[in-house]
Amino acid sequence: MSNKPKIHKFSDLKKLVTRFRDELSESDYILLYAFNGTGKTRLSMEFKDYSKKRKKNPDAETLYFNAFTEDLFNWDNDIENDSERFLEFNSKSNFFKGFQQLSMDERISNHLKRYADFSFDINYEISAVTFKREILKKERNEQGELLDKLETEFNIKISRGEENIFIWCVFLAICELSIEKADAYKWVKYIYIDDPISSLDENNVITVASDLAQILKKRQGENKIKTIISSHHTLFFNVMCNELKAVDSKRYFLHKNKSNGYVLQKTDDTPFFHHVALLCELKEVADSDIIKTYHFNILRTILEKTSSFFGFNDFSDCIKDIIDADLFARVLNIYSHGAYSVYEPREMVSDNKELFKKIVYGFLKKYKFHLPELFNEPTPATTT
Repeated sequence: MSNKPKIHKFSDLKKLVTRFRDELSESDYILLYAFNGTGKTRLSMEFKDYSKKRKKNPDAETLYFNAFTEDLFNWDNDIENDSERFLEFNSKSNFFKGFQQLSMDERISNHLKRYADFSFDINYEISAVTFKREILKKERNEQGELLDKLETEFNIKISRGEENIFIWCVFLAICELSIEKADAYKWVKYIYIDDPISSLDENNVITVASDLAQILKKRQGENKIKTIISSHHTLFFNVMCNELKAVDSKRYFLHKNKSNGYVLQKTDDTPFFHHVALLCELKEVADSDIIKTYHFNILRTILEKTSSFFGFNDFSDCIKDIIDADLFARVLNIYSHGAYSVYEPREMVSDNKELFKKIVYGFLKKYKFHLPELFNEPTPATTT
């Protein structure tokens, strides 16, 4: 019997949405891995608009986080005086339906303090948020001693990354209210989250994923809110799979074929299929020569899984006839434990790029993964 995963082909996103809607009638979660450019954001919007188009239902039923969520916020930088800066939000959106009535400040703050060192105030009358930060300064007392003093800096302009963190924390607070069936969010039947990591600090990936999973797993009774999470970020996807593996969830890879159709493939039908997807990504990275420090750690993950699959004692056995395994281990150690963050998006120097490419190409030559067959022209088991 073939171990090749079942493959389902879809001519457009509408048919894929129909498939997901049907599956969520029986499952609580769908986890979707897809590379950038596949159409994840468009898929999330197609899912959101399903009821309006198919059921002729004008009422919203999907709480979503994607690239469009950030568009609900807009900065007023007080060009004239450069002092009263605030972040406006579109209060007409269902997203903010219960803001004023439900004391959102405290809920948002509980999440924000895990990721950032600034705080905020919400003016519900004008639908705006101002930000502040405590700054540690030195000040001499009457005796001339230099002492630490905390001062609050008001009306600050936070960075783009900090703004994205704030918006994500707003979304988490609304998720909680939806799951708790607060009156203002009883309309939520589905939650669709697309690539939060692309907008957040990558050093917080595991924390972000774990916090999200804890919120989603809260007891919801019989009327559970069904959830889809899509991402191109391998670490985030892995953590979500691990966090939700004990609950009713389905895991897929989504990719496009040469005819611009959509191909859906289950991750658990073939051993280590997720790592085959990672290998595809690393080959593209090697071909492009845009190789970041964290790619070495991903490469080691693949080597360790391959080593386990073939019964080797150590991952270095996979590449001992390709490269000096001790050299690879030393470079990996530098990126893992030196001044670099494992997932810091910093480009490697040329020598280490060449080492990386030599390992990737040598590994693919030694182990005959059929990458084009898996990701470009799969043989369909089902056509939809």
